[in-house]
Amino acid sequence: MLGFPDSLSLRPGAARPVQRLALPLAALLAAALAWSMPENGLLWDALNRALPSPPDGRVLVVGIDDATLRDYGRIGSWPRELYAQALNTLEQAGVAAIGVDVLLADPARNDAALAAVFSRPNVVLATAPGEPTALRPDWRSPTGISALNLSDDGIVRFFQAAYPDGASTLAPSFARQLAVAAGRSVPLDPQPRVLRYSAPDPQRLPVVPFRDVVNGSIRYGDFQNRVVLVGLIASGVGAPAVRDVSGQVVAGVELQARAVSSLLSAPFISLPLWTVMLAGVLAAVAAVLAGGVWGFAIALLALALAVPYWLLNSLLPGVTLSLCAVLGTGLVMLERWWILRRSGVRDPLTGFGNRLAFTRAVESRWQGRQSRPLGLLLVDLSGFRKVNSVYGYAAGDELLRELAGRIMQHKRRGDLIFRWGPDEFAVLLDNTASAELADLTRRVQLSLDTVAYRDLSLQASVGGASTGPDINTPSDLIEAASRSRYRIKYQRQQWRV
Repeated sequence: MLGFPDSLSLRPGAARPVQRLALPLAALLAAALAWSMPENGLLWDALNRALPSPPDGRVLVVGIDDATLRDYGRIGSWPRELYAQALNTLEQAGVAAIGVDVLLADPARNDAALAAVFSRPNVVLATAPGEPTALRPDWRSPTGISALNLSDDGIVRFFQAAYPDGASTLAPSFARQLAVAAGRSVPLDPQPRVLRYSAPDPQRLPVVPFRDVVNGSIRYGDFQNRVVLVGLIASGVGAPAVRDVSGQVVAGVELQARAVSSLLSAPFISLPLWTVMLAGVLAAVAAVLAGGVWGFAIALLALALAVPYWLLNSLLPGVTLSLCAVLGTGLVMLERWWILRRSGVRDPLTGFGNRLAFTRAVESRWQGRQSRPLGLLLVDLSGFRKVNSVYGYAAGDELLRELAGRIMQHKRRGDLIFRWGPDEFAVLLDNTASAELADLTRRVQLSLDTVAYRDLSLQASVGGASTGPDINTPSDLIEAASRSRYRIKYQRQQWRV
């Protein structure tokens, strides 16, 4: 569209008019972006690796390792009283809670003899997803689902305190039950929680072999008030080994120990979705208002803020906020491209198209002149240069804006107005026959007859022409309108004499 609205063309220096559209558009797109991607898994992976939590000294793993299997054979063929011996030893050592991360659903001999051991409130038994929570009627210890949230790439990043069990019920997880047995209040919440990464600590007690616990070859002081997990860590026997965020293969029981540590520590807090959306909108709007490359600085700041939030146990979606800021910067770049694109065909003073825009408009509409006749008005202002010389160029600009405003009052839908020269305007009329052209020329002339500037006399001349049998090219149309204008100017000069 080469004609511009009155509010745009008559107000000089209206800064960045596209910004009025860019700001609400940036806010809308940023809100949609924040709503659609509130999770920042890759960012939290990086923070988890870069800022690992120290291993929780209260959590200890008793591992069923290769040496234990050599002593006792395949785990499924063990006499189950070995568990009773191990748990009794741990009980004597004064542990706070014991988690048996070994699936015991298959019936075996001496199961009844384990009733006393597996009915203690501080002992938690692992169950598989979908398995009945009551392994045996006479085993009354709490049970929990031993599950890990495995991503598509085979990495465990999250865990849950509860998992859906049927249509409307929730089954507690193994880690949650163990944390509760240790005295921590953890609600049944199915929301995924970040699994804290713990780097190996040489000062920490290593994994204790299961056979040493069975034999009683342990220091009781190392186990007092600890939360102990018993599980398989042997290699090559189908142990549930997966990868953590560092990419290392880790036994499932060790990841369960990290989940328990995460529940015993202060939990990570996820910001409410409405807060993330509001922050995203502010980042995008700030980028638009700042302009230039400052939006990228805002994007980097959003990423950097994720670090202190992480240290305060809050999950700030820095990637989402950074993308919102980049989105705002993209709109700024689009705005500037639009302005540069328009600057070649737009008169900055009046907002009308220039002579190049007129040429393009005529070429675009010329082929349809048979069904929609084209009309052309040419307007010039005699005395304009005298206004510039006497009162300055600012006065001349003011006069041209007034003249443009008066012409704009007669613009119809489909008409386009152009600044033809320093003191000349052209109006390309859409679907205008000869009779309508004469009436429109007369009305424009009458509205310009009263144009004046202080004590200087001015004279506007309006000439018009429309396409017809004798008009074969755009140059013919321009020439006909020019002759009409000069004829009007000559007649008015003769009349004044």
